[in-house]
This record gives sequence, structure tokens and C-alpha cells, in this order.
Amino acid sequence: MEHQIGKILTENNLTISTTESCTGGLLSSKLTDVSGSSSYIRLNFVTYSNTAKQKILGVTTETLIQYGAVSPECSYEMALGLHRVTEADICVSTTGIAGPTGGTPEKPVGLMYSTIYTPLRHKTYKIQLPPELSRVEMKEAFVHEVLKNILEFLS
Repeated sequence: MEHQIGKILTENNLTISTTESCTGGLLSSKLTDVSGSSSYIRLNFVTYSNTAKQKILGVTTETLIQYGAVSPECSYEMALGLHRVTEADICVSTTGIAGPTGGTPEKPVGLMYSTIYTPLRHKTYKIQLPPELSRVEMKEAFVHEVLKNILEFLS
């Protein structure tokens, strides 16, 4: 999928940036596995801590207190802030709970939100994976879902 995404970005002269929390840079790694990706990847961040989300991306304290880091609201603010910082045509955020700890009944292990943002439109996706996956499997599955969503969004 990362090759298909690269082809679409190249053919349309578009740039992409990512900001990742629960995927820890794996999305960026997949996108940069494609030879020539430096022509369309603008800037990628791993904003794992709330402090990084706030300082780099401008996620508000109010959002983090009211909704938490794993929320559609935080995911959107991450993608919007990424656009402000990078001015990439397409900005993608990930925030979730890879486990095996950290889940709650309201926000179980395996929950992730990802936003794809452009100046003209945006979409936030909710992804819920089986909580019994290992942390590594969870991150791989999260990234697989995000790559599918990017392809769908670009189509």
C-alpha cells in the first residue's frame, strides 16, 4: 500500500506528513520504505507524550483534559497542528492504546483514532482492534489500517 500511496502522491505532486503517538514511527517507516519517498514526505514526528502533542502540534490542554489523548478531538488537533507546522498537502495523525496495559472500559486496548487532514477536507477514523494482540502486532495492524485509510482518502 505504501507504494500505491507514493505513486498517487508523486503523480499528483502532493506532499505528506505524519504525526504518530501509538504507532511510534512505524507509519513513517513504512512510507519511507519506498525509494524516492523523499520527494513527497515533508516532515514526520513521533509525538508520544502529551507535552510533545502540545508543544509541537498545539493540541490544547482543554482537549487533553476533556477528551484525553486517545480521542477524535485530539487526533484532529494533532493533524491540524501538523499542517500548521509542515504545510504538507496531506497530514496524518495516530493516537491510541497499543497495550497490553493502559486500556479502560471506555477506551480499551486496541482503540485508535487517526485523522487525515487537508486544507479542503478531513476525516477522522476510529479503529478498534482485538485487545489480545501483542503490542507489536497492534502497532502493525494500526499502521495497516491507516495505510488503507490513506489510500481510500486519496481515491
